[in-house]
Amino acid sequence: MNTATETLRTEHKAIISMLDATETVARNIGSGTLPSAEVLQGLLEFFKVFADRCHHGKEEDLLFPLLERKGLPHAGGPVGVMLSEHEQGRAWIRQMSDAASKFSAGDPAAAQDWAIAASGYAALLRAHIHKENNILFVMAERMLTSEEQCELAEEFERLEVEKMGAGTHERLHHLMQQLRDEIFGHPAVA
Repeated sequence: MNTATETLRTEHKAIISMLDATETVARNIGSGTLPSAEVLQGLLEFFKVFADRCHHGKEEDLLFPLLERKGLPHAGGPVGVMLSEHEQGRAWIRQMSDAASKFSAGDPAAAQDWAIAASGYAALLRAHIHKENNILFVMAERMLTSEEQCELAEEFERLEVEKMGAGTHERLHHLMQQLRDEIFGHPAVA
């Protein structure tokens, strides 16, 4: 059975894969190649549902409160920093959503706004994931017992169904593969 921190690190790999795709789309826009509106909406759906609602939901609703109960401070500590970065990410997503809506409505110039916001989001999330993987999760692994890790992983599974709905995880992984195929022109190497 996977531990809670292993589950979150695995999810980070999927998020990084989609950040790679997002940065490619942003670079293509900068070079004058516009994506389909569906690609922009698909990337947004992945980040809104998988990265934010599911992944960040597991951290905010379950991991962070447990770490605080175990003595990790909220204010001025790593949990507070991670929560602040989650909010910064949501602000970037709102900008990407606004630009994608304008682009879908026929404003090709909005693609550049999307690319700028997407690049900011990707930079933020890459640094955020590095901090979680190499600082926060290492601290969690020292603080949590094996039993707590396993119980938390089980709670993650329950929360995932509650936050996203049954079957959504699989649908998003399929969407992720479709987007990568379209953006990169070939299947992703797992």
